[in-house]
Amino acid sequence: MTTTSIRRFTLAMTAVAALCGTLTACVPLVVAGAAGSAGLVASDRRTSGAQLDDQGIELRGAARIREIANDQMYVSLTSFNRQVLLTGSVGNEADKRRAEEVVRRVDNVRSVVNELTVGFSSSFTQRSNDTFITGKVKASLLDAKDIFANSFKVVTERNVVYIMGLATRRETDRATDIARGVQGVNKVVRVVEVITEAELASQQRETPPPASSGSVDTVTPSSSSTSNVPLPPMAPLPSSGGAVATPIR
Repeated sequence: MTTTSIRRFTLAMTAVAALCGTLTACVPLVVAGAAGSAGLVASDRRTSGAQLDDQGIELRGAARIREIANDQMYVSLTSFNRQVLLTGSVGNEADKRRAEEVVRRVDNVRSVVNELTVGFSSSFTQRSNDTFITGKVKASLLDAKDIFANSFKVVTERNVVYIMGLATRRETDRATDIARGVQGVNKVVRVVEVITEAELASQQRETPPPASSGSVDTVTPSSSSTSNVPLPPMAPLPSSGGAVATPIR
């Protein structure tokens, strides 16, 4: 079995597991990615510290939102390089603002992109379809030979695909085109920190090669993060809210 086939199989199993999770009683919060594999540390463009911070942000953010949750809240929280994306639905504008405020107060959060909608939560059928679309987009990114799929995290809400990541503008545009080509996608929203080709080349030179023993190195988080985000922070794509919407035409 080729490496690409293995990755596609892994993605498929992940999608099935996520779908099975929706068969249980409805919960007001979804944490998207807190249980990420340590094996991605070697291939992820984020520092290992940033990856650990993202896991902590998602777990602490989940706890904060549970404290204010009500029957009309269905919130998905995803963190990438300490930038948080909120998707899902709430009952009113006050709850939308409150959810953003409590997440902003979580340690190490740099910014929050609030894409929560006011209205009814999505149905079981819709959530199942969103999970399926996410799997198809991830598989399509893996199939592409001209971008690095691990540079992006994909979230789908009501047929809208959100692409988070740390990538060059060329990679971001290419990933957007790929996602727009997936059947069922109505719109693509980019929440991407853009780096230059020179910065990418420099990062690749500085990244040590992964261990060849086949084992996965584990990293134990300290009580305070020692990871560094490049200063000044890498700018997101031009947008008032850190997100750029690309409708399907």
